[in-house]
Amino acid sequence: MYSASSPYRIITVCTGNICRSPMAELMLTEAFDAGGLGGAVVVDSAGTTSYEAGHPIDPRAARVLSAHRIRSEKHVARSWRQEWFRERDLILALDVDHYGWLHEAAPDSQTLAKIRMLRSFDPAVAGRSTLDLGIEDPWYGGHHDFDVTWNLIRAAVPGIVAHTRAALAAGHPGAGQQAQHLDPQQVRSIS
Repeated sequence: MYSASSPYRIITVCTGNICRSPMAELMLTEAFDAGGLGGAVVVDSAGTTSYEAGHPIDPRAARVLSAHRIRSEKHVARSWRQEWFRERDLILALDVDHYGWLHEAAPDSQTLAKIRMLRSFDPAVAGRSTLDLGIEDPWYGGHHDFDVTWNLIRAAVPGIVAHTRAALAAGHPGAGQQAQHLDPQQVRSIS
């Protein structure tokens, strides 16, 4: 069993850390707590940019979370720090550009293996190309877009919980992870 003194650490990553990644962070935290893993798993989030650093969660994201009884008022946006590649066990990209950015910034193959698209854990889309697994930025849309984001994240949550439970049972934080590879040319053409 994985040591309770060193929790399994997951980080969710989007652009500004005010919409998608905090939604995923808080939804996963709630799911791990409900599944009895709250003490063994820590989830946080960050953005690939510092555009929104220090700002609260987007009010539309807060509205969706609140509708599902998940509190978000303590969230403060922050940007990615290089040491998190080593300190996190699972790094979940919310969209293709985040995935590409993380892959380019990763210091070695061991850290590359930690990076996954969040939606790769949704059984309805598992096995599809990385290019098909992104969650579009709802910031540019309205309330409906945040509802869509909620639904896409929610579909992946059970798979992430199961993956984490298996990793904890195996005693290895990264047990069973498969690195997804995306051609850098594809990332540049999308960004």
